Amino acid sequence: MINNWLDTIWLIPCYSLIGAMLSIIWFPAITRKTGPRPAGYVNILMTFFSFVHAIAALTVAWGQPAYSLSFPWLAVGGLNFTIDLQISDLNIGAIVLIAGINLLAQIYAVGYMEMDWGWGRFFALLALFEAGMCSLVLCDSLFFSYVVLEILTLGTYLLVGIWYNQSLVVTGARDAFLTKRVGDLFLLMGVVSLLPLTGTWNFSELAEWAKTTDINPTTISLVTLALIVGPMGKCAQFPLHLWLDEAMEGPLPSTILRNSVVVATGAWILIKLQPLIAISPLTQQVVIAIGAATAFGTVLISIAQIDIKRSLSYLTSAFMGLIFISVGVDDIHSAYTLILSHALAIALLFMAIGSIISNVITQDLTLNGGLWKRRPITALCFLVGTLGLIAFPPFGGFWAMLDLISGLWDKNIALAELLLLINGLIAFSLMRVFGLIWGGKPNQMTERSVEPLWLIVMPMTIMAGIVLHTPQMLTDWGIIPDLAIILKPESLLLLGSSSMGLAAGAYLYLNEKVSKPIQLPWQDLQQFFAYDFYTSKLYKVTIVGLVDSVSHAMSWFDRFFVDGVGNLFGLATLFSGQNLRYSTFGQLQLYTLTIMVGIGVLLLLLFNQTL
Repeated sequence: MINNWLDTIWLIPCYSLIGAMLSIIWFPAITRKTGPRPAGYVNILMTFFSFVHAIAALTVAWGQPAYSLSFPWLAVGGLNFTIDLQISDLNIGAIVLIAGINLLAQIYAVGYMEMDWGWGRFFALLALFEAGMCSLVLCDSLFFSYVVLEILTLGTYLLVGIWYNQSLVVTGARDAFLTKRVGDLFLLMGVVSLLPLTGTWNFSELAEWAKTTDINPTTISLVTLALIVGPMGKCAQFPLHLWLDEAMEGPLPSTILRNSVVVATGAWILIKLQPLIAISPLTQQVVIAIGAATAFGTVLISIAQIDIKRSLSYLTSAFMGLIFISVGVDDIHSAYTLILSHALAIALLFMAIGSIISNVITQDLTLNGGLWKRRPITALCFLVGTLGLIAFPPFGGFWAMLDLISGLWDKNIALAELLLLINGLIAFSLMRVFGLIWGGKPNQMTERSVEPLWLIVMPMTIMAGIVLHTPQMLTDWGIIPDLAIILKPESLLLLGSSSMGLAAGAYLYLNEKVSKPIQLPWQDLQQFFAYDFYTSKLYKVTIVGLVDSVSHAMSWFDRFFVDGVGNLFGLATLFSGQNLRYSTFGQLQLYTLTIMVGIGVLLLLLFNQTL
């Protein structure tokens, strides 16, 4: 019977879908007797079933070889489409991570959205995300992975725009959807182009094909460059990173899920495509360059933000950039570790700032302060999340970054040094947020702020406990080989960069002698970072401007040429018809004579041309 946990692993996404469908019953437009709250409780219960099933399956699959399941779906035109699933301890572990974070986020949402009437739609969309992500990690087909990613893109649009009566929310949802669609379009081009070359969309078979292929370097470079644009959009990498910032307009409980595991779906696909990327040195360099530029650039942007949520959202892009670097240098082990450590730590950090936003009202960092005595539990959770995210031993982020930098130390010292700088800047950015919220004296907005409902505090503290126990889990899983590697030079340098970043942030933002706000002496540079390198304006000048110009040109062509030709024939027909009506006199012989004269004229014209 215990094997049924694995044989029925495909049921896990179905639990969430059942919860999403049941949520419709409690839409306010359908029932007003019970209110929307039962929708939340039903989805929490279904997510709990998914979590329990995944843990039971993980205990069975742990240490066992991976195996595949295949379900026929469609046979048409010589193509046989099958839904291929890969069952392994890694895939099931990812499901445990997804279901666990979503379970805590849903409990958190019960307290955070206590007065909201949109529970039915909100929890149904959270369930849709969970079902999509669980399906994605099980799926062993690039084609069906693309289909799932499209569903998640639609879910992002609906979830960000759930408060559709607010203009900024509608704009944010639209921009997030359109930005991700750019990446999806290029990904589709790569998916379609890949099949004629390889004969398969199966990830396992693609990896085997990559080992023995002798394909033209230009061809595989073009295909893989198209394939990586999709993960770029999902992981919010330059220049497709603005959607994650716009998505901050949505409810914070959904932000917890989005910034921890939803963005990692792109990283998951990128890792699956790594055997193909490794064939093309050009694509590898592009992946490394995109990851390095995004990681460094978004950290600088985060330091200049005054919105609490946006100051952390850019750090998510930075960590996804580190994963891009890992894939580019063929270090898949560190990529998976980075996904795990980042998901847990960033979920805790967003829970902590959500606790602040829930009763401080404002999201402006400059209007916060002095909350250490009033909000000690939230402060400690934020500090735990900070240490779990950066390279600070013995927390999970340290081992993930150490794994990455160890491989770079001998191969690419410049990239290793950049990683040290990025880690220090991340530590500085997080300490800046901590100092502006919990340091100094209380402001008008924080004078009466207290710890929120237990439904917010409980999942936050549970997540803090998981982050604290991450090193123990990594040790049990064999990811941490020996604690003695802490004494290696690269380990000490990582610790030094984290310590310097934390110390610099504490000195500037916890020191009351330093006047606030702190700004760069060059105002233009400050604005350059604060406004996201003016990327939105760059969009308007380039992509938006190009599309606008082409649209106006096509509109002019359609109006004056296409419509003009049609109108010309129409007017000619109308004019000739108006004139011909005067020749309608009812005598058949005269009609025949007119036709014969016309035919004669045509024959004379043709005869003259032949001569």
